[in-house]
Amino acid sequence: MRSAAPEIRRAVFFALALCLGTTTTLPALAEDVRLQPLKDLDGYFPFTPPATLDAWNDRAAHVRRRILVSQGLWPMPAKTPLNPSILGTIVKGPDAKGNEGTGGYTVSNVSFESAPGLFVTGNLYRPLGLKDNQKVPAVLFAHGHWQNARHSDQDAAATRKEIAAGEERFEEGGRSRFQSLCVQLARMGCVVWQWDMLSDSDAIQFSRQIVHGFAKQRPEMNTKERWGLYSPQAESHLQSIMGLQTLNGIRGVDFVLSLPEVDSNRIAITGASGGGTQTMLVAAVDDRVTLSAPMVMVSTSMQGGCTCENASLLRVGTGNVEFAALFAPKPQIMNTADDWTREFATKGFPELQALYLLAGARDHVALKRGEHFPHNYNAITRSAFYTFINRHFGLGSAEPVIERDYEIIEPAKLHVWNEEHPAPAAADPEFERTLLEQLTIDSTAALQVAAATKEGLLTVLAPAWATVIARTADSSGDVTWEMEAKSEAGGVVRMVGKLVNTTHHEEIPVLWLHPKQWNGKVVVWLDDAGTKGVEADDRPLPPIAEILKGGTTVVVADLFSPPSDAEGGQRVVKNPREFAGYSFGYNSTLFAERTHDVLSVVHFLRTAKIGDHPAPKSVAVVGLGSRGAIVAAARAVAGDEIDQAAIDTRGFRFKNVLDYRSPDFLPGAGKYLDLPGALAAAAPRRLWLAGETTVPEVVTAAAKATGPGDSVSRFDGAPADVAGAAARWITQ
Repeated sequence: MRSAAPEIRRAVFFALALCLGTTTTLPALAEDVRLQPLKDLDGYFPFTPPATLDAWNDRAAHVRRRILVSQGLWPMPAKTPLNPSILGTIVKGPDAKGNEGTGGYTVSNVSFESAPGLFVTGNLYRPLGLKDNQKVPAVLFAHGHWQNARHSDQDAAATRKEIAAGEERFEEGGRSRFQSLCVQLARMGCVVWQWDMLSDSDAIQFSRQIVHGFAKQRPEMNTKERWGLYSPQAESHLQSIMGLQTLNGIRGVDFVLSLPEVDSNRIAITGASGGGTQTMLVAAVDDRVTLSAPMVMVSTSMQGGCTCENASLLRVGTGNVEFAALFAPKPQIMNTADDWTREFATKGFPELQALYLLAGARDHVALKRGEHFPHNYNAITRSAFYTFINRHFGLGSAEPVIERDYEIIEPAKLHVWNEEHPAPAAADPEFERTLLEQLTIDSTAALQVAAATKEGLLTVLAPAWATVIARTADSSGDVTWEMEAKSEAGGVVRMVGKLVNTTHHEEIPVLWLHPKQWNGKVVVWLDDAGTKGVEADDRPLPPIAEILKGGTTVVVADLFSPPSDAEGGQRVVKNPREFAGYSFGYNSTLFAERTHDVLSVVHFLRTAKIGDHPAPKSVAVVGLGSRGAIVAAARAVAGDEIDQAAIDTRGFRFKNVLDYRSPDFLPGAGKYLDLPGALAAAAPRRLWLAGETTVPEVVTAAAKATGPGDSVSRFDGAPADVAGAAARWITQ
C-alpha cells in the first residue's frame, strides 16, 4: 500500500503557502522509476504476446529496427563482392565407415569477405551425388563460445564421460560435436556452412581478448579519428563485435545463396550459446532465413554475458524471447538445459506458443526439454533439430532422426589459410581502425543521401533517431499534472508542480507562467538553470517577460538529474568491464532520458486540458546551454507536436564526447549524422539556430527536400544576446 506521507506533506505545504503567500517550490518526490537500479544482462526480460496480429506487426517492426540499428545495420552496409575462396576439398564417400546407405559428402575450406578486408572463415559441407539442377536446403551453423570449435578434437576420456551421461553416442564422432552436426545434415541432403566466430579458429583478425575479454578502455583507440572498438566513438557509430558478427551471418546467407545447388526457399540457421544469440538476430532481421534453431540461449533471464553478445541500444525495452518471437510464424525450435534456460518451459515459451497460435502456426514452434543436460549442443538436442528440419524441409529421413557415427577430419586439414592462400595479419590494430573508418565513410555517405530526400528522411533518418532516443511522440505515454502551489501577480498565474508520466512512471518538476490574457500559444523554455533560473526577485527575467507580454504561456521544466558518480558521470551498471553496451544495451542514457522529459512535457500540452483552457494551438520549444542538443533530439522524434524550436547548439557535436560516462554520451548519435542529423530529421518544421557558424549542409538539404527551404534561421550575434534573440524569434 502506498504511504500517505507524500499527501500529508503536500497538504501541509499548501496550508503554509496560503498563510504566508509564499511561492517556494515543493521538493520533487523521489518516485521516478528511473531512480531505481539500472537493468543489466541478468535482469528479468518477460515477453507479453499482443492481443492482435496488427498490434504484433507494429511491435515487431519496432523491435526489428532496434536490432538493425544497434548492430550498425540501419541502413544495411553496401554489399561488396564476397570474393569467395573454396579450397582443400575432402571427399567422404558413402562407405567411409562401412555403413550401407550412409550418404557421402564433401568438406571444403572457405573464406570470403563480408566487408572489404574482413574475412569470414569456415567449412562448407555438401552432399555427394546431387543431380543436375537439383536444389537442396542450406543450414548456417554458428558455433558460439566454444574456443576454436571448428578445429576442436576432444580427448577420448572426455568423450567417454559424455557418452556415459547420454550427451554423446560415439567414441569417434563424439570427439567433435561441431563436425557431427554438419556431417549428419550433409548426409540428410543439406549444404552446411559452419563459420568461425571472430577470434576463433581461422578468424584471426581480432584477438580473443578483444572479442570476448575486453575489460579496459584503450586510450590509443579513444580518438576523434580512426578510433577502435569499444571506444565512445565506436559506440556513437554503433560499431561493435556483435554487429560485425551479425554482418558476417547475413553475408553468410549471401554466400550460401550464391551456390547453384541451394534452394532459396529452404534456408536454416542454428547455433548454441553465443551461436544461439547470433541465430536469433540473423533470423530476426534476414527474411531469407526460413527455419531457425537458437539453442541454450532463449530465456527471460540472463541475456548473454559476453561482450560479443551485447551492443548499445539492443535490449532497451526488449529481450531475447521477443527476438525469437520475431521469427514467427516460420518454423523455430529451441531447448532448455541446466543453465539460465532451465525455466524457459514455463517462463517465455508459453508466450511464444501463444504468439504462434495467434499467427495460425501453433505447430511451427517447438521446445526440446533438457534441464538435466549441461550447457551445450549435445546429441539429444541435435537429434531434435534434425527431426524438426527433416519434417519442415521435407528431407525424407525416418523419424526421429538419429546420428550415425563417422570419421572426424583432423583439425589440421580444416584450416583455411595456407601458403597458396595466406592469412591476413592477426590482431592488427591498424586493420581495426581502418575497418571502422571505412564502415563510417560508407554509412555517412548513405545517410547523407537519405537526408537529402523526403522519403529518406521519413524511412531512414527519422526512424533511426526514434530508435536511438527510444521514444517518440506516439509512445510518450499518458501524462498528468499535479499542482503543488499557485499564485498570481501582474496578470500572470504562477503554478508550481510536476508532470507525471503514468505510462513510463517518470516525474518532471515544472513551473508554469500563464498570462491571464492567453493567446493560445505555449513556449517550453529549457536551459541549464531550470525552474530556478527564469525569475529574479519574484519576477520573470527579461526574455521570459517578453514572451509573457505577448500573451504566450511559458513552461519551464527541470529535466531528469539522478545522482552522478564522483567525476560527474552518468550512472552505469556494476559490471567492472568498461563496455558501454553492458549499461546502455539495457538502459537509456541520461541524455535520452532527458529527451524523454521534453517529449512528456510537449505531449501533455498537446493532449491534456489545463484547467478550463483548451489545448494550445501551437507549441514551441527553446533549448539553451546543454539543453540545446536535447531539444534537437526531442524535435527529431516529436513529429508535429513541436511546431517550431529555437536552439543554441553552442557548436556541440557528439563526436567530441570521449567518455561513455559523460551526460552527453548518446550511442548512435555519431552514426546518424551527429547533431545536424537530429536537426535534419525534423524538417521542414521551423528552426532558429544559434551557436553555428553556418547552417549545416545536411540541415539545408533536408529543408529543401521537404519544403520551400527557408524554414531555418541562423543567429550570429553575441552569446550574451542568445536568450533575448530566441525569445523575440519564438514570439514572432
